[in-house]
Amino acid sequence: MPAARVPWRPVVGVAAALVLVLPLGFLWWTSRLPSTYSVMEMGYVDLGGGPGTAQSSGDRAGHDGHGMAGGVSVAELTGPRQGGPDVDVTLVARKQSFRLASGEEVDGYTINGTSPGPTIRATVGDLVQVTLVNRDVTSGATLHWHGVDVPNAEDGVAGVTQDAVPAGGRHVYRFVAPHEGTYWYHSHQVSHQQVRGGLFGVLVIDPAGPPTVDVDFAVPVHTYDGRRTVAGRTGVTRVDAAAGSAVRLRIVNTDNGPLRTWVSATPFRVLAIDGYDINGPGELSDRVVVVPAGGRADLGLAVPAAGSVRVELGAGTAVVVGPPGRRPARSPEPAAEFDQLSYGSPVALPFDPSSPDRRFEYRIGRRIGFVDGRPGFWWSINGHLWPEVPMYSVVEGDVVRMTISNTSGDVHPMHLHGHHAVVLSRDGVKSTGSPWWVDSVNVGDGETYVIAFLADNPGVWMDHCHNLQHASEGLVAHLAYEGVREPYLVGTSAHEDTNNEPE
Repeated sequence: MPAARVPWRPVVGVAAALVLVLPLGFLWWTSRLPSTYSVMEMGYVDLGGGPGTAQSSGDRAGHDGHGMAGGVSVAELTGPRQGGPDVDVTLVARKQSFRLASGEEVDGYTINGTSPGPTIRATVGDLVQVTLVNRDVTSGATLHWHGVDVPNAEDGVAGVTQDAVPAGGRHVYRFVAPHEGTYWYHSHQVSHQQVRGGLFGVLVIDPAGPPTVDVDFAVPVHTYDGRRTVAGRTGVTRVDAAAGSAVRLRIVNTDNGPLRTWVSATPFRVLAIDGYDINGPGELSDRVVVVPAGGRADLGLAVPAAGSVRVELGAGTAVVVGPPGRRPARSPEPAAEFDQLSYGSPVALPFDPSSPDRRFEYRIGRRIGFVDGRPGFWWSINGHLWPEVPMYSVVEGDVVRMTISNTSGDVHPMHLHGHHAVVLSRDGVKSTGSPWWVDSVNVGDGETYVIAFLADNPGVWMDHCHNLQHASEGLVAHLAYEGVREPYLVGTSAHEDTNNEPE
């Protein structure tokens, strides 16, 4: 009797399918996030060449689930709890349709009935108290004080520094205004949707003493449904100013991409970047100033005797400063960009970045893989996809040096919470001008920045791309201090109807 023939071809086909499907299934399964988690449990610890810490035992950043057992809680790292505030503001968040200052209707979010929300002004040293009331934002809301180095519990990041405020709830933020400059506030709950929809406003911290300019005007630039605006107005915004007036324009980029701005036919100076004044700013002409997403640039200029000044902000928007009735023509974009690497005069730094205690790498790339069970072409950090990304671990008092490189094919405005860093070099070229302090730095494709900062604000801090859509797709890491534990969870909160979703 002849031997039975084995159907090899179907067997080989099944085997080949299993070889392909099983690894993909494994990758899919292992990429899925738990329904709730602490950011301290995600990824791996990066000590940056410094000594190990108690919370870095094992492969994960977490210890006992929420950071260092027995350490200080993020919730305890608050601003002053006692004392009457010098600035006391209540901000009411709503989900609603509203009209821009120029009349167009938008379906989004408001604060106190408008978007942008009211501009808050304080003076250095003031105790600021802001009460956020969530009238009806069903997904919850928070307020993050972008660029203000507040205590960790006041930072306003859902699932990291607080629980999201549910509809009908309220939350009080208290902090001492630490440094003069231009800042802004925005929700850090489902931020890629809520900020785009209008849940933001401007914060200006003035120096003590009399004003140094005649006109001081905040210029929040935001795009609603494809319509670029200045303070909620499309087209040209007029600012009345007499001839010869000294003017400070505080440009705030609240969008996801870089903003290109230039001044027509009038010399100007860049007075400050990200809230920090430039030492010895020189006069500029025919230069484009690129403001990263989330970043700010203060421009100083004088109104000429025979006309007005027009500041272009792209997409048909502009600010015209001068006497009423003057209409300067729109000017073409200059070919040359402003470069702060050599702008202004050097001055000593408050720490020595040449002898850092920690050296970190933040290499931004892109690769195919799974994130939370979803296949795609995702942003990566040091070759890893979220959540297997670094938790940068520091000890209070460390001098930290970080190299940020980008080979992802896109630009990334990188934003570190709770700290300002100084740019040491870009693409190997050292900074030779005024110290270039940033909290939001534009890292273009193919660029490498070396920055340094002092770890002087304990907590657990986000370090993420401020193209908020990119952040929602996994371009997020954290900076954690030894001895700090995390009481909050992403994916759930103390409020039954609201989940913490920071991005």
